[in-house]
Amino acid sequence: MNVTIDPKLKTKCPRTALGCVTVRVEAGASPAALLEEMKAREAEIQKLAVPRSVLASPQVELTRMAYKALGKDPSRYRGSAEALLRRVVTGKGLPQINAVVDTINLASVESRLPIGLYDLAHVSGDIVFRAGRATETYKGIGKYDLNLEGLPVFCDDAGPHGSATSDSERTMVTGATTQVLAIMVAFGGPENLERWMQRLGALLQQYAFGTDIMTNIVS
Repeated sequence: MNVTIDPKLKTKCPRTALGCVTVRVEAGASPAALLEEMKAREAEIQKLAVPRSVLASPQVELTRMAYKALGKDPSRYRGSAEALLRRVVTGKGLPQINAVVDTINLASVESRLPIGLYDLAHVSGDIVFRAGRATETYKGIGKYDLNLEGLPVFCDDAGPHGSATSDSERTMVTGATTQVLAIMVAFGGPENLERWMQRLGALLQQYAFGTDIMTNIVS
């Protein structure tokens, strides 16, 4: 399976890079240590002099700029990292789903980068990161059908299955998932991706029994 970036998306967002992490996992309940680490990150943000300042971090701003370049309103369709940070800032806290999803959300909050998460058993063929097309939709996780036009989306042979905003039910991680692909989306370039991929791999190893960890940067 190859992951590539569509040349048309690169024309509009030339610094786009993807950090791909493939891992064998156990998607059981989050251990207490993971939940404690999530709470610690939440507390760090809430204790800032101006907690909302995290929403102006360079990674969040670059994601918003990329959405504008692709024709999507970032105030209506937020990058997933920004959406998580907004939950923390408003006191809602990070959602608690399972060890794999919770680890991904923790890494997203730490890095300020959107991270797509896919059950490889339900991915068909190669993956292309491109702008969504007119009339394209899918059922987002816990959401109604998501209008994909202009969104940066991940597509396999069966069509779009994920985006920097919300992933689809088709490739979502469940308790039956045994191998995942996590893709970190950096619209500002690949410079810090290696660091964050290593952090994500370590978290999955610690909290989701992650093994056979493979990483790759696409730019």
